[in-house]
Amino acid sequence: MAGTALVTGGCGFIGRHLVALLRERGNRVRVLDLEAPAQATEGVEHWQGSVTDPERVRAVTEGVDTVYHLASSAQLWAPDEKAMIRNTEEGTRLMLEASRQAHVSHFVHTSTEAILQSRKGPHLPGPVEESVQPPEDAMCGPYCVAKLRAERQAMAAAREGDPVVVVNPSAPLGPGDTHMTPPTRMLAGFLNGDLPAYLETTLNLVDVRDVAQGHILAAERGRPGERYLLGHTNIKLSELLGLLHQLTGLPMPRHRVPFTLAYAAALFAELRARYLTHRPPDASLTGVRLARWPLALDNTKARTELGWEPSPLEQSLREAIAWLAGEGFLERQTEIARDPNG
Repeated sequence: MAGTALVTGGCGFIGRHLVALLRERGNRVRVLDLEAPAQATEGVEHWQGSVTDPERVRAVTEGVDTVYHLASSAQLWAPDEKAMIRNTEEGTRLMLEASRQAHVSHFVHTSTEAILQSRKGPHLPGPVEESVQPPEDAMCGPYCVAKLRAERQAMAAAREGDPVVVVNPSAPLGPGDTHMTPPTRMLAGFLNGDLPAYLETTLNLVDVRDVAQGHILAAERGRPGERYLLGHTNIKLSELLGLLHQLTGLPMPRHRVPFTLAYAAALFAELRARYLTHRPPDASLTGVRLARWPLALDNTKARTELGWEPSPLEQSLREAIAWLAGEGFLERQTEIARDPNG
């Protein structure tokens, strides 16, 4: 798909990989992000600003063929939860309006698999697919409420005839997560021995580069008004810990904690973060609520309609661990750090 692509949140974890992939394909790329880029990239036009700034949004969208709207908080916790919800909603509304006025040909909205989880329990006995939608009062926290409301705006725009497709990535892993999003922070916590126990759950993990590829396929092949789950491997947390031990040789926690204890620990961690450290807590209430009920995902629709083929989990983990070690995020020496290729 030739032409100019706009990536909001293009300095984030998924965004940087998406920008790189678009450039490999020959697209001209604009990035709108609150952050300035670490370095200039040929063929990438960086605009520093917020998706909640109407004038900035209108200007950056002019002359764009495809919009990839990723900009929002990637953290499950925020010091001002109401502001996070408000900014996520407002930013999505402004991007949709500006894209309509600019006659954008394709609009891919990045949602999340977290809105498919209900704090009241699973809706289906098996893997979750695209039709599942718990109500807002069943969301597991403010982050999920914000993403749900934003996705609803995207779907409403599609019903009005806008070329909007929604993608719902699961937990992305891979190299380059300088912002330490929750999946990477969890990985580093286990590898560093900072998490002595675990709350058993089922996770869905996916390579961040496959998520970037899924965005492009959604723009090219996705049907407006449809959502596509970009998730790959369903795995119990205890099984993931066993795999991490095999890959690194490091001891992993063996003790499981009950939900009530995990909830209490997350509550304490959030209070400490809010009033003392002002940094994201190691465990959040939203994260614990999401983990209470196992959530397995079915990616059949993305595979069949988009032709999306995700990578093996083990390779993604190897490269994520090697990157963490190389960037100095790991305090314990691992076998992968000595031999990233295994």
